[in-house]
Amino acid sequence: MADHDLTPEPGGRLVLLSSTHRIAPGLLSWPAWEALRGADRVLAGDPAHPLLPWVRQAGVDVELLDVAPYALGLTLAEAASGTTVVWIIGEDGDPGLTDSLARIAVEGGIEGAVDPMPVIELLPGSYDLPGARLLDLVAVMDRLRSPGGCPWDAGQTSESLVKYLVEESFELVEAIEEGDREMLLEELGDVLLQVVFHARIAEEDPDEPFTIDDVAGGIVEKLTYRHPHVFGDVHAPTADHVEANWEQLKAAEKARGSVVDGVPLAQPALALAAKLHSRAARAGLDVALPGAPDGSAPDNSAPDGSTADSLGDELLALAVRAQQQGVDPEAALRAAARRYRDAIRAAEGAR
Repeated sequence: MADHDLTPEPGGRLVLLSSTHRIAPGLLSWPAWEALRGADRVLAGDPAHPLLPWVRQAGVDVELLDVAPYALGLTLAEAASGTTVVWIIGEDGDPGLTDSLARIAVEGGIEGAVDPMPVIELLPGSYDLPGARLLDLVAVMDRLRSPGGCPWDAGQTSESLVKYLVEESFELVEAIEEGDREMLLEELGDVLLQVVFHARIAEEDPDEPFTIDDVAGGIVEKLTYRHPHVFGDVHAPTADHVEANWEQLKAAEKARGSVVDGVPLAQPALALAAKLHSRAARAGLDVALPGAPDGSAPDNSAPDGSTADSLGDELLALAVRAQQQGVDPEAALRAAARRYRDAIRAAEGAR
């Protein structure tokens, strides 16, 4: 890796060193450490900045400046005049600092006090990794549940949040089906909040606590185990191979006694019916539908005398028929409901 260039400039050099709070503070890039060690002066404004103990432990002296925000730009420009200075940017990003330095560069400071201007360089010392903002969400959720946080959030339980989880899930489905990208972004966040919320509540369980890290670790292990064609040496060239491997691994992992074990009965009824038939068909089971001993759809030509059981059998037969034709019956019914909704609105407008 090339050395970080700290060659003195005629007007001096001012290095603005930024870092992210989402990474352990001692994990700085090599150019950042070179800049810190090679500078004539290292300055900071916040005595509680998380970087300072690590920088000082590395043998770098840090001077603390106590100046008003409006005077920070001029103070730093003057400090770097004819020398090399590293400024450790505050955790808030020192709002207005770069604009102040740009204005000084144009105007030369107060009555040309900074002339020539030092070369100004922004040096990122650490970067957010993909997914780093999840740490912010965990921190916010912890604040809401902790003493002094939000009374409503602190009073919730997993049981009280179930209705919100269901509502947010259906709102996410709606965003996907409507093709609304802005709504999709928002609803994904709402569903993610539910996951973090439930995990935060689980931390407080006196008997069987677990954390969001346990949740994430569990799904990472599951995905790795169930994708041996990616993380192992299993050959699965097609999606059908992948799905077959997945079901086989799930069956061995769960030690299920029936192909319908693990099918959640709380899911919408049409989706439940299609899922049960899919499991039976995948296992090679030929099971007759209720109300139709031969497995065919019940006769729905005569509406007279319909009962809850017979109507249920007809709905089951429709769900199975949709599943056999590769149609998601729940999505198909929602699409039909949306068309019906639009027809109702059109009728309202025609009045």
